[in-house]
Amino acid sequence: MKKLDFFFDLSSPYSYLAATQMLPLAERTGATVAWRPMVLGAVFKTVGNEMPARVPHKARWMGNDLQRWAEHYGVPFRFSSHFPSNAIKAMRLVLVDEKKAAAVALAGFRAMWADDQDLTQDDVLRQIAAAGGLDPATALSAIENPEVKERLRANTDEAVARGAFGAPTMLVGDELFWGNDRLHFVEAALRRK
Repeated sequence: MKKLDFFFDLSSPYSYLAATQMLPLAERTGATVAWRPMVLGAVFKTVGNEMPARVPHKARWMGNDLQRWAEHYGVPFRFSSHFPSNAIKAMRLVLVDEKKAAAVALAGFRAMWADDQDLTQDDVLRQIAAAGGLDPATALSAIENPEVKERLRANTDEAVARGAFGAPTMLVGDELFWGNDRLHFVEAALRRK
């Protein structure tokens, strides 16, 4: 079975752009996408990387680049007024039910990058859970479960161990691809499998 490990952080605008393309990519290639939230700040700290928005020249360029990609993909995009955001609880929601991970992740991305919502707020988390097909009360309780917290840490550690240095990071087997602008290479790798 073809598998794509999609490591992302909901607070990453480039992860959002890539996420909007995951389901069509899976459909075209027959691949299964494993939606793997990771804590991007921890990845940066571990590998000595820096958020692009903290580098003045990149930050000035990034706004136009993000808008161009959103237009290219035909998806809504609004740079979040809550950026940078602590999306840890929202990313734990993605881990509550593996079968609903894609729907929950996409709802979280929409909340932050299309609807400019604050992912740290419980009412927003409840909306994301409901949009992803989860029972909001049960899901908000589950994100405090030590097992769910550990899965997010384990995803982050695995991403670093497999070579991640930023988001989104996609892996087809051991072949790593970084950035939403590498999806054509991801698709080619999946077709070779």
